[in-house]
Amino acid sequence: MRLFSTFNLLITLLILASCNSVPKKEGSFMILPSPSSVEISGISDLLASDIEDLVDQAKADFISGKALEASKNKSLTFSLDKDSDLKAEAYTLDISEDHIAITATTKEGLWYGVITLGQLVQDALDQDAALPLISVKDEPALKYRSVQLDVKHHLEKKDYYYELMDRLAEMKINGVILEIEDKLAFEKQPKVGSSDAWTIAEWKKLSDYAMARNIRISPLVQGLGHASFILKHEEYKDLRDDPESDWAFNPLDERTYEVQFDLYSDALAAFPHAQYLHVGGDEVHTTGRGSGKSPLELQLTWLNKVSKYAEEHGVTPIFWDDMPLKNAGVYGSVYNRNLSEVQVDSIWTVNEPNLNKYVDMFPKNCVYMRWNYDMPETMGNNRAMQWFTDHGFLVMGATAGQTRWNLMPLEESNTANIRDFALISIDNNADGLLLTLWDDDSPHFELYGRGIAIFAEYTWSGQKRTSGELHAAYRQRTFGSELASEDFAFINDLEAPVAFWKNALLDKKDRNQLRRMDNPMQDAVLTLPEANTPGEWTERNKEKLAKAKVNQVIVDSVLYKIAASKKAALRNNYTLEVYEQVAKVTQFTNKSLLLLAEWDLAKTAEERETAKEKLLSLEGEWNAQLVELEKVYGKTRELNKPDDYILDQDHHAHLANQALRFSDWQFYVEGLFLQKIKEGNSLMIEGDIKNN
Repeated sequence: MRLFSTFNLLITLLILASCNSVPKKEGSFMILPSPSSVEISGISDLLASDIEDLVDQAKADFISGKALEASKNKSLTFSLDKDSDLKAEAYTLDISEDHIAITATTKEGLWYGVITLGQLVQDALDQDAALPLISVKDEPALKYRSVQLDVKHHLEKKDYYYELMDRLAEMKINGVILEIEDKLAFEKQPKVGSSDAWTIAEWKKLSDYAMARNIRISPLVQGLGHASFILKHEEYKDLRDDPESDWAFNPLDERTYEVQFDLYSDALAAFPHAQYLHVGGDEVHTTGRGSGKSPLELQLTWLNKVSKYAEEHGVTPIFWDDMPLKNAGVYGSVYNRNLSEVQVDSIWTVNEPNLNKYVDMFPKNCVYMRWNYDMPETMGNNRAMQWFTDHGFLVMGATAGQTRWNLMPLEESNTANIRDFALISIDNNADGLLLTLWDDDSPHFELYGRGIAIFAEYTWSGQKRTSGELHAAYRQRTFGSELASEDFAFINDLEAPVAFWKNALLDKKDRNQLRRMDNPMQDAVLTLPEANTPGEWTERNKEKLAKAKVNQVIVDSVLYKIAASKKAALRNNYTLEVYEQVAKVTQFTNKSLLLLAEWDLAKTAEERETAKEKLLSLEGEWNAQLVELEKVYGKTRELNKPDDYILDQDHHAHLANQALRFSDWQFYVEGLFLQKIKEGNSLMIEGDIKNN
């Protein structure tokens, strides 16, 4: 009996020992953004599950304002060394066999050390691997790493913005420029705010939440131009520069500044931690109202007044720099890769005096933001930045994770442009870089995630990874280590079908422009095949049909990978659901085109009737698909504008500004196409269908 009890005790001890043993498996660790230097020398004896609790506690302490260096845990210690040569947000992280040490010169550095440790712990737990023996020394390449949130055409649900701040903090983003437009319930100019706008208190709560995570939110309040959200209202029409257009303010009217300063005041109250006041100022031409002043002089008159306001209120103004360059005649050099340095010099030699003439009118306290979403590497772009720095002005760049793409960002989430502008900014010792995320055509915000990660990498680390390695790191961080494999890569594959989708159901027209047509169904939507000319339609559209066939295969593969990813992902399945909906939308277009060809090429009346029934069933399929898409999108997004919302004049043909209901602007083309099919198939498909 005693022997049996001893045996049971030994078994119990072995089980307990195995339960508390550290995994001996080495993991694959992908920190994002990449640290400045990393050395891994083996496996730690620390349990990742234990350290996870310590990381969570450290994050909670920092967010609540507690000093991390005052914590007493023997396994994880923090040191604040203010005499160190580390930069403000830099840190060192060392994991030994039984201890973790994080050192920095500032509390923000300690915070980022905790963020990196959290990623190591997450990777270890994902893979049932040991924490590594690791030494990390890390610092940001750019001081200010900010993303733009553009809420002018829609709002997300409140919880989503709070979750977004957590996600941005995990990527060491430290700034947000929030283009507020009419989504703030302005108290001093209450007519401007839309009925779904957040109050000052609601935005302040988000601002405080972000600041606790080392993210300063600064407002962008559009000023001289892009002012439709103000000037569309009857009460402000007398402030228009052009009485027939709601685009621009009259810079010579003093009431212009009364209105704008009221908006600034409320915006700064909503975002009390603001470092900057972005005043816009891009893409605007003023008439001068017979004043005899040049467009550049008028714009600088306005800029000086709003910059003075910013200075008096303790914030630095930011101004898009394109209009001075356009008015001076040098802007063309910025967007021409074919110009040599000699040619660029020649353009600037002739036209630079147009800038120099007004150099004393450029306010010195302003940051001149050189935005370039296509080719930041050009000689002209660098020359423009150089002109501002040579004259003692503050300069910052702006790249883009989303510009005018429909449905989802393309060009590998704009990887090349983000990389090039970040590297240029680092080489020129710039203070920072902004990632614009325009809502003009309003893809789902989840689809901006990879671009934000790419921006975070290059602005913190410079170029340490290839684009393929960076995309793999994004997948590992977002979904789990298994999805880092190329077997689960699908976003790049989806780009060509999405680009094709935009105008595939149109006859050489652009989706964004249809609302300006009198009869878009007749003049823009794809002409249908006709019964008396079989095969002619197919021949006329053979290139389009060839792309549809190729894309159909690609999208089938993408949908298969997404399904596999959803099973393997450890987190963020919702992002995969959104991509899945995008893929299904593009597949509907491919299917529709191929069905039209099937009807057109039918050899018998029976085949034609079968194809006709398939075409007539498309409407039901699409309606069911749209219900599913809106259910997915609606989990985080306010889909429709308020019933009382006034659309502006849409000078840039922003797709998201063309209707109140989400489906009416996003899928206006699909609706017209299906109506044309239905009317054309009442007896037989006809080519010319009139709008009802």
